[in-house]
Amino acid sequence: MKKSLLIAEDDEHILELLLSVFSRPDLHIHAARSGTEAIGLIDQHDIDVVLTDLVMPGGDGLAVLSHAKKTLGNCEVILMTGYGTVENAVQAMKLGAFHYITKPFKVVEVVHLVDRAFEMTEMKKENIHLKQQAIGRYRFENIIGISEPIRQVLSLVAKVAGSDSTILILGESGTGKELIARAIHYNSNRADRMLVPVNCSAIPAELLESELFGHVRGAFTGAHIARTGRFETAHRGTIFLDEIGEMSPPLQAKILRVLQKQSFTPVGGTKAVDVDVRVIAATNKDLEKEITAGRFRQDLYFRLNVIPIHLPPLRERTDDIPVLAGHFLGKYAPESGQGVKGFRPDAMEAMKRYAWPGNVRELENLVERLVVLSRGRGWVEKNDLPPAMLRGGDRPGREAAEKLRNGGLDFRKAREDFENHLIRQALALSGGNRNKAAALLGLKRTTLLEMLKRKRLHGP
Repeated sequence: MKKSLLIAEDDEHILELLLSVFSRPDLHIHAARSGTEAIGLIDQHDIDVVLTDLVMPGGDGLAVLSHAKKTLGNCEVILMTGYGTVENAVQAMKLGAFHYITKPFKVVEVVHLVDRAFEMTEMKKENIHLKQQAIGRYRFENIIGISEPIRQVLSLVAKVAGSDSTILILGESGTGKELIARAIHYNSNRADRMLVPVNCSAIPAELLESELFGHVRGAFTGAHIARTGRFETAHRGTIFLDEIGEMSPPLQAKILRVLQKQSFTPVGGTKAVDVDVRVIAATNKDLEKEITAGRFRQDLYFRLNVIPIHLPPLRERTDDIPVLAGHFLGKYAPESGQGVKGFRPDAMEAMKRYAWPGNVRELENLVERLVVLSRGRGWVEKNDLPPAMLRGGDRPGREAAEKLRNGGLDFRKAREDFENHLIRQALALSGGNRNKAAALLGLKRTTLLEMLKRKRLHGP
């Protein structure tokens, strides 16, 4: 579907240049030579982006901006002028302008700016669609789980969703921290505004500050135009800072300022931007240990930890495993066209005994894999499960406890079995990558290699 661009410019030479530049198969272009004509086109058409001169006959660019914002909820407006003043820029931004550019300008900058504005309108439209789905999808009763630990979590989530308090979600990787964050947002008073997720570990440290707070033009090499950050995008909504334990200490100080002052300064800027944002953070790290090691600010921890929510690992909510497995089976079996009916009792028992180092995410991946490989068989058998799951299904801790009850055990052998179990789980979780497995176990790579050689272990 074509995107719609309105260009309003009373200078014929500039108008012809812009019409030529934006003559693309993916765009439907409307042209106006006055403010009155532009306003009329806005009333007649569903415009995605308006590129308008500030000074025109029959209504200036600010009037066009104001009318577009009032008439078209998702429309973005970019103002151009050769009479640029700080006052006009401030007024334009207050009225909701996407950007403000002064003449003479480079064509490549205008093209980039318009394309970014189209991305924003698309994101807004997609967000409206997702909100309609999410409001139903993220209702508390749609979060899968019947165990007492998850019931306690959902009870707490229901209590805090309606507040604006900062939330810190703690839990191992794969426990569903983002799912809980979304449930909080879509059951809050901010549900009609944006939820902006940011994975702090997925963005390079040198880019994360600009991603969060935006930057002004010329802030650094390659910053040809200003950029709005995620915090500003989340204004009056919620920002979800996932894996905040990976954030560098200098950036932690800026997050602290946002929490304290509800304002920030874009990279390279001098003026603070005020925002109204609810912050939900999450991490799989022990932040108190990170504070002791000097990697996390204690004052930021206290600001984030207003309402902590601890998500239990799957191994502590085994009653949920059959329910979750059935849910994922219902999700993937119809998609693949496979007639998988369920799990044999011995297969489910093995799954309930397994430690699940990857938690719910690992369970979902397993079910999808079992469905794809089922070849139309009606039931998942125990032998269909991965060897690592069968070999590690009987947890050493449970075996040791059972032996203690039945008269005693060999402590050295029990310790050796437990070490082997942990190493196999780390290797399974890291996909056989020994560097990652060593990191998961808190060991040096050479130490893990020596243990593997001594124990004659070769993989998960």
